Amino acid sequence: MDFDMLGFSPKMTARLTELGLEDPTPIQAQAIPHAMNGRDVMGLAQTGTGKTAAFGLPLIHALSSEGTKPAPRSVRGLILAPTRELANQIAESLRGFAGGSHLTITVVVGGMSINRQIGRLERGTDLLVATPGRLIDLLDRKAVRLTETRFLVLDEADQMLDMGFIHALRQIEPLLAKERQTMLFSATMPKLMSEIAGKYLKNPVRIEVARPGQAADKVEQEVHFVSKEGKQDLLVECLNGHREERALVFGRTKHGSERLMKQLDRAGFKAASIHGNKSQGQRDRAIQGFKEGTIKVLVATDVAARGIDIPGVEFVYNYELPNVAENYVHRIGRTARAGRDGRAVAFCAPDEMSYLRDIEKVLKTKVEVASGAPWAEDTPPPKQGGRGGKPGGGGRGGPAKSRRPRGRGKPGGNRRAA
Repeated sequence: MDFDMLGFSPKMTARLTELGLEDPTPIQAQAIPHAMNGRDVMGLAQTGTGKTAAFGLPLIHALSSEGTKPAPRSVRGLILAPTRELANQIAESLRGFAGGSHLTITVVVGGMSINRQIGRLERGTDLLVATPGRLIDLLDRKAVRLTETRFLVLDEADQMLDMGFIHALRQIEPLLAKERQTMLFSATMPKLMSEIAGKYLKNPVRIEVARPGQAADKVEQEVHFVSKEGKQDLLVECLNGHREERALVFGRTKHGSERLMKQLDRAGFKAASIHGNKSQGQRDRAIQGFKEGTIKVLVATDVAARGIDIPGVEFVYNYELPNVAENYVHRIGRTARAGRDGRAVAFCAPDEMSYLRDIEKVLKTKVEVASGAPWAEDTPPPKQGGRGGKPGGGGRGGPAKSRRPRGRGKPGGNRRAA
């Protein structure tokens, strides 16, 4: 199947060809025909599988036939996303798909001037991409109305629930047009999702192209058992093996991630950071530099786990393991995008063993050990300067021989199996 067979106009298929899109991904091939027929869709797929086009292309196809401009402050199609980065990424993709059409695409997120956003919405918009919190702010100010919104997309719905947006979603639903088409896309299926699906979707087609919680099949994963004190030295050693390739490093806290970025900068790496303490402008500049390659190492908290769609990210480092196992899947989904290979390297300190076990339960597989040995589950974190302070130490049986990263100095070498 190719895009010519999905019912798009010749102009749309020509535009997709210009963008280098010829063969739809599995989620696109299965979701688009139902969406084009007006059905509600629930799509379950891992990150990096092309979900934006799966809902974006049918929306643009449907709205392109509208002969009139949207009424002032009205919205014809609404796309809700959990983070600023993801909302901006979706809007950028939609503008690419709609290039040359009359459609207006507007994005509203926190951290930006709300007065400017109010001004843009005054004229009405065909497609509005929004984070739930900022949309509620605009609704409270009567700067936008949703009574004419006939298309709704909830993207990364599970993360919206994780971030506490359930109450905002409950506020937004009654304001939408009663007769509408709704599409929900998610990487995992938590229990609370059934309430959202039942409230928003009517007799949806359920499409599942990957088991919820499954990591991208081209991501090579490995774990180093290393003390907290040894993590920074190990990270520098690993990054030194591929200085000219892009690496995304995940920390758990804002302050810790900022401190790590500064340490990497002092070590001579072209590094930047994105987290909740950064302004939107700072975050945008960091991501743009990462895309362009002027930034080689981007240190981030989970705010970026689903907001970065950069095909050329070769490495993802879990410098600190997430305390929510599903976030590991979202983090490593930032590599191996668009069918490429990628590597995910995790560092596990003694007090993170329970996190690793939870991750392996979600993955339904063991992560290959790159160095060290598993720590005892009841091992307390080592004290600064104490035993176990070297990379690769630890475990019930004591220190294990460290396996050096293989192949061109990169962790994991050339092995391709996940």
